[in-house]
Amino acid sequence: MEPLPNTRNCFVCGLQNPVGLRLGIATDRRVVEARFQFRREFCGFTDTIHGGLIATVLDEIMVWAVGVGTGELSYCAEMTVRFQRPATPESDILARGELEANKRGRLFLAKGELFNTAGDLLSESTGKYLPIPDELRPVMLADFDTPPAGIFRR
Repeated sequence: MEPLPNTRNCFVCGLQNPVGLRLGIATDRRVVEARFQFRREFCGFTDTIHGGLIATVLDEIMVWAVGVGTGELSYCAEMTVRFQRPATPESDILARGELEANKRGRLFLAKGELFNTAGDLLSESTGKYLPIPDELRPVMLADFDTPPAGIFRR
């Protein structure tokens, strides 16, 4: 797996976001993965990570899967999450995502999954993503800490 660049401001992967997750995401050019732990302050109920944060990580892993698979920056248009088991704070989590379909560059379908260290599926998602308009690309690309060369089209 090769590491993907981080942004500065993103809640999930932004290195300069003081309240963010600061996830490091990597790829083999087919699948994207992140290994991390949720902090205790991200709990909803005691020792259970809030579902909104789980959905946020799944969205991020799917948007990166779309980017790696298509070269496109994209927005989530629709997302479905199925929560299978609770994610607990300060435990090792594997997030995995991959592109499922590219509908002629107009719509991208992706899936995401979160696993615990035992390999149990914690949650799974599917998403529909739309390409970001060309006029917004320069601003978004400028937020990366290093140029995402070879990943996104210019």
